[in-house]
Amino acid sequence: MAEGTIREKVESLIEPVLTSLGYELVDLEYRREGRDMILRFYIDCEGGVTLDNCAEVSYEIAALLEVEDIIPGSYRLEVSSPGLDRPLKKKQDFDRFSGSLIKIKTLNRIDPDERGHERKTFVGRLQGTRNEAVVLDLTDKKGGRILLPFEEIERANLEIEI
Repeated sequence: MAEGTIREKVESLIEPVLTSLGYELVDLEYRREGRDMILRFYIDCEGGVTLDNCAEVSYEIAALLEVEDIIPGSYRLEVSSPGLDRPLKKKQDFDRFSGSLIKIKTLNRIDPDERGHERKTFVGRLQGTRNEAVVLDLTDKKGGRILLPFEEIERANLEIEI
């Protein structure tokens, strides 16, 4: 079974369970690290994630995965918080964290502010979404508001504010 297929099956299996327990599935990885296959997922909840939350979720999900038996062979299960630099994946994430400082990396070099300078990295204050794009107020010297289409976003993360 392809790793992508396993990832999709695991995600569709565990997401309703996490939601019923009061958690949000932020991200899920299924990949080889050294000799081991790792199933790692990141959860979030109101007020942040504690070690006890990770232990509770790990217990529930391990039992579910054992019963459903959708992952061939052995693997290591890891449950974690998304951290201070939480990834933003879904449209709802970009709306929820409006007002936060974020960093976005795009798939291609683009010039959304038409300054004549194409780039792939943008840092700014998130202003939510509009249609199929993220609205960002840049924090560089020139500033300005840009729209980054969702299909151009490779990765987006919260930035730690000091």
